[in-house]
Amino acid sequence: MSSTVDKNALVYVAGHRGLVGSALCRALNRAGYARLLTRSHAELDLCDQAAVAAFFAQHRPDVVILAAAKVGGIQANATYPAEFIYQNLQIQNNVIHSAWRNGCKKLLFLGSSCIYPKLCPQPIKEEYLLTGPLEPTNEAYALAKIAGIKMCQAYRKQYGFDAISAMPTNLYGPGDNYHPQNSHVVPALIRRFHEAKVSGAAQVTIWGTGTPLREFLYVDDMAEACVFLLENYSDFEHVNVGCQQECTILDLARRVARVVGFDGKIATDPTKPDGTPRKLMDSGKLFAMGWRPRVGLDAGLRAAYGDFCARQGAETAC
Repeated sequence: MSSTVDKNALVYVAGHRGLVGSALCRALNRAGYARLLTRSHAELDLCDQAAVAAFFAQHRPDVVILAAAKVGGIQANATYPAEFIYQNLQIQNNVIHSAWRNGCKKLLFLGSSCIYPKLCPQPIKEEYLLTGPLEPTNEAYALAKIAGIKMCQAYRKQYGFDAISAMPTNLYGPGDNYHPQNSHVVPALIRRFHEAKVSGAAQVTIWGTGTPLREFLYVDDMAEACVFLLENYSDFEHVNVGCQQECTILDLARRVARVVGFDGKIATDPTKPDGTPRKLMDSGKLFAMGWRPRVGLDAGLRAAYGDFCARQGAETAC
Protein backbone atom coordinates (compact mmCIF):
# COMPACT_ATOMS: atom_id res chain seq x y z
CA MET A 1 0.00 0.00 0.00
CA SER A 2 1.54 3.33 -1.05
CA SER A 3 1.23 6.71 0.62
CA THR A 4 2.19 10.12 -0.72
CA VAL A 5 3.89 12.73 1.44
CA ASP A 6 3.80 16.43 0.51
CA LYS A 7 7.30 17.86 0.02
CA ASN A 8 6.05 21.04 1.75
CA ALA A 9 5.05 19.07 4.86
CA LEU A 10 6.48 20.08 8.23
CA VAL A 11 8.64 17.08 9.16
CA TYR A 12 9.70 16.60 12.79
CA VAL A 13 12.82 14.45 13.13
CA ALA A 14 13.06 13.29 16.75
CA GLY A 15 16.68 12.53 17.58
CA HIS A 16 18.20 14.61 14.78
CA ARG A 17 21.67 14.82 16.33
CA GLY A 18 22.27 11.08 16.53
CA LEU A 19 23.68 8.69 13.97
CA VAL A 20 20.27 7.89 12.48
CA GLY A 21 18.60 11.28 12.90
CA SER A 22 21.41 13.27 11.29
CA ALA A 23 21.41 10.90 8.30
CA LEU A 24 17.64 11.27 8.03
CA CYS A 25 17.95 15.06 7.90
CA ARG A 26 20.52 14.76 5.10
CA ALA A 27 18.30 12.34 3.16
CA LEU A 28 15.18 14.50 3.61
CA ASN A 29 17.04 17.57 2.36
CA ARG A 30 18.31 15.65 -0.66
CA ALA A 31 14.76 14.51 -1.39
CA GLY A 32 13.45 18.08 -1.36
CA TYR A 33 11.89 18.32 2.10
CA ALA A 34 12.80 21.86 3.17
CA ARG A 35 10.64 22.26 6.28
CA LEU A 36 12.41 20.21 8.95
CA LEU A 37 11.58 20.63 12.63
CA THR A 38 14.20 19.58 15.17
CA ARG A 39 14.90 19.97 18.86
CA SER A 40 17.93 18.99 20.92
CA HIS A 41 17.56 17.03 24.15
CA ALA A 42 18.32 20.23 26.07
CA GLU A 43 15.46 21.97 24.27
CA LEU A 44 12.96 19.11 24.56
CA ASP A 45 13.19 16.09 26.87
CA LEU A 46 11.18 13.41 25.08
CA CYS A 47 10.77 11.51 28.35
CA ASP A 48 8.78 14.48 29.72
CA GLN A 49 5.16 13.80 28.78
CA ALA A 50 3.90 17.33 29.44
CA ALA A 51 6.74 18.95 27.50
CA VAL A 52 6.21 16.66 24.50
CA ALA A 53 2.46 17.29 24.53
CA ALA A 54 3.01 21.07 24.60
CA PHE A 55 5.56 20.87 21.78
CA PHE A 56 3.20 18.94 19.51
CA ALA A 57 0.24 21.17 20.34
CA GLN A 58 2.28 24.23 19.39
CA HIS A 59 3.92 22.98 16.17
CA ARG A 60 1.53 20.26 14.91
CA PRO A 61 4.00 18.58 12.49
CA ASP A 62 2.56 16.85 9.44
CA VAL A 63 5.14 14.05 9.47
CA VAL A 64 7.08 12.59 12.40
CA ILE A 65 10.15 10.37 12.19
CA LEU A 66 10.93 8.84 15.58
CA ALA A 67 14.68 8.22 15.56
CA ALA A 68 15.29 9.29 19.16
CA ALA A 69 16.27 6.43 21.45
CA LYS A 70 18.68 5.39 24.14
CA VAL A 71 21.08 3.07 22.31
CA GLY A 72 24.35 1.27 22.98
CA GLY A 73 26.33 -1.91 22.51
CA ILE A 74 26.42 -5.17 24.47
CA GLN A 75 28.18 -3.72 27.52
CA ALA A 76 25.90 -0.69 27.78
CA ASN A 77 22.77 -2.84 27.45
CA ALA A 78 24.01 -5.25 30.09
CA THR A 79 24.96 -2.45 32.50
CA TYR A 80 21.95 -0.12 32.17
CA PRO A 81 18.87 -2.29 31.36
CA ALA A 82 16.50 -0.19 33.48
CA GLU A 83 17.50 2.98 31.65
CA PHE A 84 17.14 1.28 28.27
CA ILE A 85 13.61 0.03 28.86
CA TYR A 86 12.29 3.07 30.78
CA GLN A 87 13.65 5.82 28.53
CA ASN A 88 12.74 4.11 25.27
CA LEU A 89 9.20 3.32 26.39
CA GLN A 90 8.71 6.89 27.60
CA ILE A 91 10.02 8.42 24.38
CA GLN A 92 7.85 6.18 22.20
CA ASN A 93 4.68 6.59 24.22
CA ASN A 94 4.97 10.36 24.40
CA VAL A 95 5.86 10.99 20.76
CA ILE A 96 3.47 8.51 19.12
CA HIS A 97 0.51 9.55 21.26
CA SER A 98 1.12 13.29 20.90
CA ALA A 99 1.63 12.95 17.14
CA TRP A 100 -1.74 11.23 16.80
CA ARG A 101 -3.49 13.69 19.15
CA ASN A 102 -2.27 16.67 17.15
CA GLY A 103 -3.20 15.60 13.65
CA CYS A 104 0.06 14.13 12.36
CA LYS A 105 -0.57 12.64 8.92
CA LYS A 106 2.30 10.12 8.90
CA LEU A 107 4.67 8.70 11.50
CA LEU A 108 7.68 6.49 10.96
CA PHE A 109 8.92 4.58 14.00
CA LEU A 110 12.46 3.24 13.87
CA GLY A 111 13.39 0.09 15.72
CA SER A 112 16.23 -2.38 15.49
CA SER A 113 16.99 -5.89 14.29
CA CYS A 114 17.45 -6.92 17.95
CA ILE A 115 13.64 -7.24 18.22
CA TYR A 116 13.89 -10.75 16.77
CA PRO A 117 14.44 -13.98 18.73
CA LYS A 118 18.04 -14.94 19.42
CA LEU A 119 17.83 -18.23 17.53
CA CYS A 120 15.19 -17.53 14.89
CA PRO A 121 15.62 -18.84 11.33
CA GLN A 122 17.96 -16.97 8.97
CA PRO A 123 17.63 -14.72 7.09
CA ILE A 124 15.17 -13.02 9.43
CA LYS A 125 11.73 -12.31 8.01
CA GLU A 126 9.31 -9.79 9.52
CA GLU A 127 6.96 -12.62 10.47
CA TYR A 128 9.52 -14.07 12.93
CA LEU A 129 8.79 -11.38 15.51
CA LEU A 130 7.70 -12.84 18.88
CA THR A 131 8.34 -16.46 17.87
CA GLY A 132 11.01 -17.18 20.52
CA PRO A 133 13.16 -15.83 23.39
CA LEU A 134 15.18 -12.66 22.83
CA GLU A 135 18.95 -12.25 23.10
CA PRO A 136 19.41 -11.66 26.89
CA THR A 137 22.17 -9.06 26.53
CA ASN A 138 19.83 -6.46 24.97
CA GLU A 139 16.43 -7.74 26.02
CA ALA A 140 15.33 -4.49 27.71
CA TYR A 141 15.99 -2.41 24.59
CA ALA A 142 14.39 -5.03 22.32
CA LEU A 143 11.22 -5.21 24.41
CA ALA A 144 10.85 -1.44 24.28
CA LYS A 145 11.20 -1.45 20.50
CA ILE A 146 8.69 -4.29 20.14
CA ALA A 147 6.26 -2.24 22.22
CA GLY A 148 6.79 0.67 19.81
CA ILE A 149 5.88 -1.49 16.82
CA LYS A 150 2.77 -2.75 18.59
CA MET A 151 1.79 0.78 19.60
CA CYS A 152 1.98 1.94 15.98
CA GLN A 153 -0.12 -1.04 14.93
CA ALA A 154 -2.68 -0.42 17.68
CA TYR A 155 -3.07 3.25 16.77
CA ARG A 156 -3.47 2.31 13.10
CA LYS A 157 -6.09 -0.31 13.97
CA GLN A 158 -8.10 1.76 16.46
CA TYR A 159 -7.66 5.31 15.18
CA GLY A 160 -6.64 4.90 11.53
CA PHE A 161 -3.34 6.63 12.29
CA ASP A 162 -0.85 6.19 9.43
CA ALA A 163 2.01 4.97 11.61
CA ILE A 164 4.59 2.66 10.03
CA SER A 165 7.67 0.96 11.46
CA ALA A 166 11.08 0.22 9.97
CA MET A 167 13.61 -2.16 11.52
CA PRO A 168 17.16 -1.39 10.37
CA THR A 169 19.98 -3.87 10.68
CA ASN A 170 23.28 -2.88 12.35
CA LEU A 171 24.10 0.69 11.30
CA TYR A 172 27.34 2.63 11.10
CA GLY A 173 28.66 5.81 9.52
CA PRO A 174 29.02 9.56 10.08
CA GLY A 175 27.68 10.78 13.41
CA ASP A 176 28.25 7.52 15.27
CA ASN A 177 29.09 7.22 18.97
CA TYR A 178 32.74 6.29 19.45
CA HIS A 179 32.67 5.84 23.22
CA PRO A 180 35.27 3.21 24.23
CA GLN A 181 32.79 1.16 26.31
CA ASN A 182 29.23 2.11 25.31
CA SER A 183 29.39 2.12 21.51
CA HIS A 184 28.33 -0.40 18.89
CA VAL A 185 30.77 -2.77 17.25
CA VAL A 186 31.87 -0.75 14.19
CA PRO A 187 32.64 2.56 15.97
CA ALA A 188 34.19 0.65 18.88
CA LEU A 189 36.53 -1.16 16.49
CA ILE A 190 37.38 2.04 14.62
CA ARG A 191 38.38 3.73 17.85
CA ARG A 192 40.33 0.78 19.22
CA PHE A 193 42.30 0.17 16.02
CA HIS A 194 43.00 3.87 15.60
CA GLU A 195 44.29 4.18 19.16
CA ALA A 196 46.37 1.03 18.71
CA LYS A 197 47.90 2.45 15.52
CA VAL A 198 48.70 5.79 17.17
CA SER A 199 50.21 4.13 20.27
CA GLY A 200 52.16 1.56 18.27
CA ALA A 201 50.43 -1.38 19.97
CA ALA A 202 51.36 -4.81 18.63
CA GLN A 203 47.94 -6.39 19.20
CA VAL A 204 44.22 -5.57 19.45
CA THR A 205 41.91 -8.02 21.22
CA ILE A 206 38.25 -8.11 20.19
CA TRP A 207 35.33 -9.31 22.33
CA GLY A 208 34.17 -12.90 21.91
CA THR A 209 35.22 -15.56 19.47
CA GLY A 210 34.93 -13.40 16.35
CA THR A 211 32.67 -16.00 14.71
CA PRO A 212 29.20 -14.35 14.93
CA LEU A 213 27.84 -13.29 11.55
CA ARG A 214 26.52 -9.75 11.21
CA GLU A 215 25.08 -7.47 8.55
CA PHE A 216 26.15 -3.82 8.45
CA LEU A 217 24.28 -1.05 6.63
CA TYR A 218 25.71 2.39 5.96
CA VAL A 219 23.52 4.91 7.77
CA ASP A 220 22.88 7.12 4.74
CA ASP A 221 21.53 4.09 2.87
CA MET A 222 19.20 3.45 5.81
CA ALA A 223 18.02 7.07 5.70
CA GLU A 224 17.29 6.84 1.99
CA ALA A 225 15.25 3.71 2.69
CA CYS A 226 13.24 5.58 5.33
CA VAL A 227 12.39 8.40 2.93
CA PHE A 228 11.43 5.74 0.39
CA LEU A 229 9.07 4.10 2.92
CA LEU A 230 7.52 7.44 3.89
CA GLU A 231 6.67 8.02 0.24
CA ASN A 232 5.75 4.47 -0.78
CA TYR A 233 4.48 2.45 2.19
CA SER A 234 1.42 2.56 4.42
CA ASP A 235 0.54 -0.71 6.10
CA PHE A 236 0.32 -2.65 9.35
CA GLU A 237 3.46 -4.77 9.30
CA HIS A 238 6.93 -3.43 10.09
CA VAL A 239 9.56 -3.49 7.33
CA ASN A 240 13.14 -4.79 7.57
CA VAL A 241 15.87 -2.47 6.28
CA GLY A 242 19.16 -4.18 5.47
CA CYS A 243 21.63 -4.98 2.70
CA GLN A 244 21.42 -8.81 2.88
CA GLN A 245 25.21 -9.19 3.00
CA GLU A 246 27.01 -10.52 6.08
CA CYS A 247 30.48 -11.02 7.49
CA THR A 248 31.98 -12.40 10.70
CA ILE A 249 33.04 -10.03 13.47
CA LEU A 250 36.64 -11.14 12.90
CA ASP A 251 36.38 -10.31 9.19
CA LEU A 252 34.90 -6.93 10.13
CA ALA A 253 37.82 -6.33 12.50
CA ARG A 254 40.29 -7.12 9.71
CA ARG A 255 38.49 -4.72 7.35
CA VAL A 256 38.54 -1.95 9.96
CA ALA A 257 42.22 -2.57 10.69
CA ARG A 258 42.99 -2.29 6.98
CA VAL A 259 41.02 0.97 6.62
CA VAL A 260 42.63 2.46 9.73
CA GLY A 261 46.12 1.31 8.80
CA PHE A 262 46.77 -0.95 11.79
CA ASP A 263 49.13 -3.79 10.83
CA GLY A 264 49.48 -5.57 14.16
CA LYS A 265 47.92 -8.81 15.39
CA ILE A 266 44.17 -9.26 15.95
CA ALA A 267 43.29 -11.61 18.84
CA THR A 268 39.92 -12.82 20.16
CA ASP A 269 38.69 -13.10 23.77
CA PRO A 270 36.31 -16.10 24.06
CA THR A 271 35.58 -15.22 27.71
CA LYS A 272 33.51 -12.24 26.52
CA PRO A 273 29.93 -12.77 25.21
CA ASP A 274 29.33 -13.12 21.49
CA GLY A 275 25.66 -12.17 21.49
CA THR A 276 23.45 -13.63 18.77
CA PRO A 277 25.42 -16.17 16.66
CA ARG A 278 24.01 -14.98 13.32
CA LYS A 279 21.79 -12.06 12.38
CA LEU A 280 20.96 -11.45 8.74
CA MET A 281 17.83 -9.52 7.87
CA ASP A 282 15.58 -10.62 5.03
CA SER A 283 14.92 -7.29 3.31
CA GLY A 284 13.07 -8.88 0.42
CA LYS A 285 9.87 -6.99 1.20
CA LEU A 286 11.65 -3.63 0.89
CA PHE A 287 13.70 -4.73 -2.12
CA ALA A 288 10.49 -5.82 -3.89
CA MET A 289 9.19 -2.25 -3.54
CA GLY A 290 12.19 -1.05 -5.56
CA TRP A 291 14.78 0.09 -2.99
CA ARG A 292 18.42 -1.05 -2.87
CA PRO A 293 21.44 0.07 -0.78
CA ARG A 294 24.27 1.81 -2.62
CA VAL A 295 27.29 1.95 -0.27
CA GLY A 296 29.45 -1.16 0.16
CA LEU A 297 31.05 -2.08 3.49
CA ASP A 298 34.64 -1.07 2.67
CA ALA A 299 33.59 2.28 1.22
CA GLY A 300 31.33 2.87 4.20
CA LEU A 301 34.10 2.04 6.67
CA ARG A 302 36.42 4.53 4.94
CA ALA A 303 33.77 7.24 5.27
CA ALA A 304 33.14 6.32 8.91
CA TYR A 305 36.85 6.46 9.72
CA GLY A 306 37.11 9.85 8.05
CA ASP A 307 34.24 11.06 10.24
CA PHE A 308 35.95 9.70 13.35
CA CYS A 309 39.20 11.46 12.50
CA ALA A 310 37.47 14.76 11.82
CA ARG A 311 35.55 14.61 15.09
CA GLN A 312 38.61 13.63 17.09
CA GLY A 313 40.77 16.33 15.52
CA ALA A 314 43.12 13.54 14.54
CA GLU A 315 43.36 14.06 10.79
CA THR A 316 47.15 14.05 10.81
CA ALA A 317 47.24 10.62 12.46
CA CYS A 318 44.69 9.07 10.10
